[in-house]
Amino acid sequence: MSTDLRGGAGAAGRVVAVARDLDELDIETGVRMLEAAGCRVVRLSADDPDTVAREAADVDVLLIGYARIDAELLDRLPRLGMIATASMGFDMVDVEAATARGVWVANVLGGATEEVATHAFGLALASARGIVDHAVAVRAGGWDLGAAPTPRRLSQQTLGLVGLGRIGLALAERASATFGRVVGFDSYAGDTPGIERMTADEVLAAADVLSLHLPLTDETAGYLNAGRIARMPRGATVVNVSRGGLIDATALIEALDAGHLAGAALDVLETEPPAADDPLVTHPKVIVTPHSAFLSDASMADYVRLQAENALAWLATGRPATPVNSPIDSRRKTADAHAATA
Repeated sequence: MSTDLRGGAGAAGRVVAVARDLDELDIETGVRMLEAAGCRVVRLSADDPDTVAREAADVDVLLIGYARIDAELLDRLPRLGMIATASMGFDMVDVEAATARGVWVANVLGGATEEVATHAFGLALASARGIVDHAVAVRAGGWDLGAAPTPRRLSQQTLGLVGLGRIGLALAERASATFGRVVGFDSYAGDTPGIERMTADEVLAAADVLSLHLPLTDETAGYLNAGRIARMPRGATVVNVSRGGLIDATALIEALDAGHLAGAALDVLETEPPAADDPLVTHPKVIVTPHSAFLSDASMADYVRLQAENALAWLATGRPATPVNSPIDSRRKTADAHAATA
């Protein structure tokens, strides 16, 4: 197993910076873990690049929420050996640039799998059953069945999953007793019992409810575009608890307005928080929750603990517990390539 020589020397005397944008979490448990191991913890006063570069100039590890860490900022942090996110997503970090500079990136795995899968299931049910529209109508004084279209029986519908990682599989487990079929696509997933594996295009064509479970990368940005939406059945619903950038918002709105899609249920948007007049927020066929799918008392604690454990693992062994890159392997391949052409 490859390790980073900058890590692995132990935590005593090492410097860890904690970004300000972790304020929604109670970071003190993680801070205590790091300080108990002998680290000096620096709390950054802001998350803009200049502040991070100035206040984290001598840090070994950077703990972040959604602060953007790009190549330019990495060049201003010469001692940095590792970045630990507090989420499964890591699109806020330029992983390629980090890898090229020998910086490990680690994410949190399993911290909110149960919560996010359950939230996705709840959004699917709320949208497919018209629950929000009926509740709003009753609160406004109504009491009739016309507030939302008459729904189809869920046991006669197909749930389609694009991405069969931890959350996709957990959603499938919850939904299999409710939907008539659960189908899914993933290029990398292994055995997926209870899910009928298909190509991506076949999932789109089959899904009455489509749920996205992909990381946001250059390849997946705008994944659900006009062309892919057109392959979906008329009257289908879209659920997204992953990243807002997976969906072409303009194409989604056009499909909703045209009646090709019956609804969308989103926990994530490309811009968060959104403007008050964001067309997805104001659209009558869209349910939006405030990036809250991960939320529970247990998950809030787990995110902090697992993020700190990644830092401590790298400090102790030179490798984080759940890395998303391998800068040592990358440097070795580059060296081998240079040697081969010398």
